[in-house]
Amino acid sequence: MARRKERVCLFIILAICVFIVVIVIIMRGLRERCSDGLYKHAAVAADSETCSKIGRDILQSGGSAVDGAIATLLCTSIINPQSMGIGGGSIFTIMEKGGKVRIISCRETVPKVVKSNLLAECSGTFQPMSGAQWIGVPIEIRGYERAHKLYGRLPWASLFEPTIKMAREGVPVGDVLARFLPVLLKENPESPLRQLFQNEQGKLLEKGDIVRFEKLADTYETIAKHGADAFYAGDTGKDLVSDIQAAGGTISMEDLKSSKVYESDAREVTLGHYDMYFPPPPAGGAILSFILNIMLGYNLSPESLRGKENILTYHRYVETCKFANGLKKFIKDPNFSSQTEAVEITQKHFADKVRAKINPDRTHDISYYNVTPFLDSHGTTHVSVLAEDGMAVSVTSTINYIFGSRVFSPKTGILLNNELVDFCGKSDQMYPGEQPPSSMSPVILYSPSEKHTVVIGASGGGMITTGLALTLMNFLWFGKNLEDSIAAPVVFVDSKNVLNFEPSFDKEVVEALNKTGHKLKFPQIFYNVVNAVSKENNCIEAVSDLRKMGKAAGY
Repeated sequence: MARRKERVCLFIILAICVFIVVIVIIMRGLRERCSDGLYKHAAVAADSETCSKIGRDILQSGGSAVDGAIATLLCTSIINPQSMGIGGGSIFTIMEKGGKVRIISCRETVPKVVKSNLLAECSGTFQPMSGAQWIGVPIEIRGYERAHKLYGRLPWASLFEPTIKMAREGVPVGDVLARFLPVLLKENPESPLRQLFQNEQGKLLEKGDIVRFEKLADTYETIAKHGADAFYAGDTGKDLVSDIQAAGGTISMEDLKSSKVYESDAREVTLGHYDMYFPPPPAGGAILSFILNIMLGYNLSPESLRGKENILTYHRYVETCKFANGLKKFIKDPNFSSQTEAVEITQKHFADKVRAKINPDRTHDISYYNVTPFLDSHGTTHVSVLAEDGMAVSVTSTINYIFGSRVFSPKTGILLNNELVDFCGKSDQMYPGEQPPSSMSPVILYSPSEKHTVVIGASGGGMITTGLALTLMNFLWFGKNLEDSIAAPVVFVDSKNVLNFEPSFDKEVVEALNKTGHKLKFPQIFYNVVNAVSKENNCIEAVSDLRKMGKAAGY
């Protein structure tokens, strides 16, 4: 009888244990389950759904975050060719699995021979500054090669295959490309660039029409098979140089062969619970950190966007941006200038000093901020990638203005940048091998206490810092989710300290800032485009900015 009781008790105990284990498993599953629209493993946020999906597929095939980023960028070069391509340059911010953050910069450089008085041709207003004289030495592919060598998992050639297939078969002209094609009406109908985007009757392609990039597909096949040296030392490079020089440019094979990729540790600033990692100059991360450091000192919260505090918050923000404009002259290639000022800009004590100069109820003339007007460019693309193993890539790529220099190489299918324009208003001279100053700010934020990773960056030339700063303020301090943070209307302070408001911006704030004495403009199209991936509590949110009709992808 006693033995029977013991068996019953043992059975009850085992049943209870099994029940507890089942409950723990169920509760853990509930905690780890991600709500609709979020991803469990990895994600890519690019300017188009097509390219986000290609990056995602690369990750699902066992590729690294770098593999996914490269494949996504190659895709973007034919989906949004007006913004980027291998005729330009890029900057990678890469967080390794262990948390270390590295920078790979393949920004374009000044050729060894350049027109002696080129900067005298700089325009004081934004207008297309096209022509071969503005082309910087393209280093994009050399950067892909270096990043893949360090962090790639899949074969190099496999990263090119999806784009080669699409380039040969043709892709429909999307909304964004269709929006910009009319600017080519000013080009000669016989120009190689115009011919790429017109039909047999000489009419420019429209949304939905098929465009093929057959020469570019040939070039990609060659680079996929023979590596970056085919571009920098082989027949592809010779063909490219021949076309550039025929268009009046000075880039030589010596420039291509001597091109360099620069690697460094990321710079870092602390923003409350978060550490923000960003590339050093000539990238614009120092300016972004300056803006965020100043705004951090105002102890921002969701209450900062309510009532009169809303007006004061935006007044403080645009005043900060005016001071930021005055600091852009210090963002220069570290190989050609002292970095004392660029480091100082990122320091908390410097932000405190500048914050004390911001009056709550007035603005000042341009001399107060020590601003030199410069050109605001509008091109570029950004890709954010977060892989299953925790590796993250934030990469911004550009050919500078829309359609770059508008010099198209018919032998290679490559559209060239006009990156030397970025020296205008920021430097009195430029040197062979120097990288132009840039607003590009591919950043990664990590909070050890929150175990939260944010991979984020923007395109839009001078609007990059505006898009990023406001998005991060919305997301980190104003209590908005990632999608709403990116979609929120922005105000962009241009190089002449004029406030440019997105059409849907809060009218009460606009009126109040007008009464304060700020100069205002109301452009109809905004070029700031933010793409981001965020991982928190084992769930991943990925958002591509709808301003460029983008859509993220993940699994």
